[in-house]
Amino acid sequence: MKESQVGFLMSYDYELLKISIPLVYKEADHITIALDKNLNTWSGSKFEVKPEFFLWLKSFDKDNKISIFRDNFYNPNFNAMENEVLERKMLAAKMGVGNWLIQLDSDEYFVNFKKFTEELKVRNRYLNDPEKNQIQIAGYYINLYKYTDSGVLYVSKPRNQKFATNYPAYKTGRNTKKRVIYVSSIVLHECLSRTEEEIRTKFNNWGHSHQVNTNSFLEKWRKVDKSNYKEFEDFFYLEPEKWKKLNYVEGKTIPAISENLNYRKLRPSKPFIFSKNFGQWFKFLFK
Repeated sequence: MKESQVGFLMSYDYELLKISIPLVYKEADHITIALDKNLNTWSGSKFEVKPEFFLWLKSFDKDNKISIFRDNFYNPNFNAMENEVLERKMLAAKMGVGNWLIQLDSDEYFVNFKKFTEELKVRNRYLNDPEKNQIQIAGYYINLYKYTDSGVLYVSKPRNQKFATNYPAYKTGRNTKKRVIYVSSIVLHECLSRTEEEIRTKFNNWGHSHQVNTNSFLEKWRKVDKSNYKEFEDFFYLEPEKWKKLNYVEGKTIPAISENLNYRKLRPSKPFIFSKNFGQWFKFLFK
């Protein structure tokens, strides 16, 4: 127990796992990949997995850290978000309460996973009685918006995201609605930096599928490019104002993009992290 257990959700964009898994492999104690046994998405659509992916996984897993958890994660009586929560809870149960339960999507790329696991280890006391001391550990997303011919447009202001918990009582997505401890870890999120067809597939099948107006979003997404992105604002797919501005960085691959980004400038400051954590501590002091 008290391990760093990493869980990945495997679906239609499973090929991205070839990028995300290597970034956490060395520091993870174990990796569990959740795959619907009927190859259903949360919305009930079917997807296929090429056999070559499993051959890659077997050849990559030199330390025998990876297992695949197959079960039925689609309930036709649930909406997509309810099915997401269902899968996350089932995956966490498989990973084992008493460990740090880190859940990632295939399009989430940790910049320094070792530093994140170190942040978890200094808080191992929360694993002693997790149900009574429920917490979440959040880092920060850099959301990639759209590829250009030589680089990528990304959301200028990082947004926090929960990545780990000691007790997986998820309410929506990875959010348990319990106290959050913020750390300065950065994750590149290949959220919308996809083809139009891939975006439609994502919007039709993920947990927010019932909340997104796909056509309205894509109308702006098509217009924005490297030459005019400063003329636009409000880019988020749910509440547009939450992604106010975009920036641009050179790089056509995730390693190149990561190398060119100025993380020192993007990473939240220590005073900012302290204030966020103090606010959370005070908020839950008497709960």
